[in-house]
Amino acid sequence: MKSTSTRLYAFLVFLSVSVISIGSFAQNAKSSEAPKDVTGIRIALTGDSIVNRRQSVFDDPASTGLFQTIRQSDAAFTNFETLIHNYAYPGAAQSGGAYQSSPPWVADELKWAGFNLLSTANNHAFDFGEEGFRSTLRALDAAGLTHAGTGENLALARSPSYLDTKRGRVALVAVASTYTEGSLAGAQRPDLPGRPGVAPLRFSTVYTLDQASFESLQKISTSLGGFGGGGEGEGQEGARGGGRNRIRIGSLQFQEGDETGMHTIPNKGDLDALVASVRNARRQSDWVIVSSHTHESGRGSQELPPEFLVTAAHAAIDAGADVFVAHGPHILRGIEIYKGKPIFYSLGNFIFENETMLYQPAESYDSLGLPSSATVADYFDARSANDTRGFPVNKAVWESAIAEVDFNHDRQIERITLTPISLGYKEPRSQRGRPRLASAEQAQLTIDGLARLSQLFGTKVVFRAGHGMVEIDSSQK
Repeated sequence: MKSTSTRLYAFLVFLSVSVISIGSFAQNAKSSEAPKDVTGIRIALTGDSIVNRRQSVFDDPASTGLFQTIRQSDAAFTNFETLIHNYAYPGAAQSGGAYQSSPPWVADELKWAGFNLLSTANNHAFDFGEEGFRSTLRALDAAGLTHAGTGENLALARSPSYLDTKRGRVALVAVASTYTEGSLAGAQRPDLPGRPGVAPLRFSTVYTLDQASFESLQKISTSLGGFGGGGEGEGQEGARGGGRNRIRIGSLQFQEGDETGMHTIPNKGDLDALVASVRNARRQSDWVIVSSHTHESGRGSQELPPEFLVTAAHAAIDAGADVFVAHGPHILRGIEIYKGKPIFYSLGNFIFENETMLYQPAESYDSLGLPSSATVADYFDARSANDTRGFPVNKAVWESAIAEVDFNHDRQIERITLTPISLGYKEPRSQRGRPRLASAEQAQLTIDGLARLSQLFGTKVVFRAGHGMVEIDSSQK
């Protein structure tokens, strides 16, 4: 009897445990079910980051609030426009401006800040040659930071890089139209290695002349020995007046057209390669971001993007990109919503510590006529004429914004939020360049300016509660 009772008790215990286990499994399965918008995502985007001082030491609300904006996103992007090395390498024969350098701990600061996606394609990528280039990529890899736009050969530089997030896999494709001579990546061959460097987005400039002016130029060209011929970019999509007569004189290209003007056309090979990379990334990931480092401007205004960049941005989105973000001119440019996807033609600077590097090569001092006994402080004093020219006096350089793009599960824009930031205009060299949330007054001015620039692309930006909001209508989703 006792044995039967024991067996019955054991069976009841087993049954209870089984019911609890099944219930627990069902509850866990239910709780792990993806919410309906699990494939929606928040992407934070910033402009250029030149970092050589610690950001994590500041605990004021304007600083902590800013980085919280970065960290609350699923994917956070910046253009990393500096190099990580310990000054063991010589400066290159040519630099993208002041030779950029950052200490090894900068990679950890980027992670602390919340960044996980970086472009390394820019005009400073080879300031310290191949050694500085490789040192930077090793440091970023060691920190687990996803980066794109440079590589050991052209195919690798153009290749997408991937970031895994709880909201899906994010691809980054990065190119640069602004670069130093000798820094472009070269193609691999079966019999010769490729050249390390930057993924390019080259372009050509074509001047359009009316018929009478063009015919006069043809006569001049013929009299000088016949410099006529098709220029780079002839017949490319996006060229105005494509298929018309074209003359090249030296590095200048002229075509006959109805209106006199200047047009920039992306290099066909580079544009085709960009489109191919985006299409590849589209099939291999859930979200695709395309980045371009572009200093060039359009229609004679630094506030306007060049024509070739607009062409490239549209082509990237046509190929499947969800976001196109440009940087390089160090000021804000307008926002376009193209086929329901955002294009940021420049987000200005995010961190702009362009004057506190420890050392500069001899070429930097020579360029300003300074003696060998000059210090790095002497160099920066001379470069800005004691803060009376260049970046220090351009207020627009020290005002910017963080863009947060929220997509829903259908890859449609839910909202775009713009958080104005200040980088310390008129502050001393030791302080300016680090980002903080802008004051209420400055926030309004920044968003008003961005609204004016975005209106050129048919985009409405309004100021609400200290932020800019891009108004998205149903036709843009």
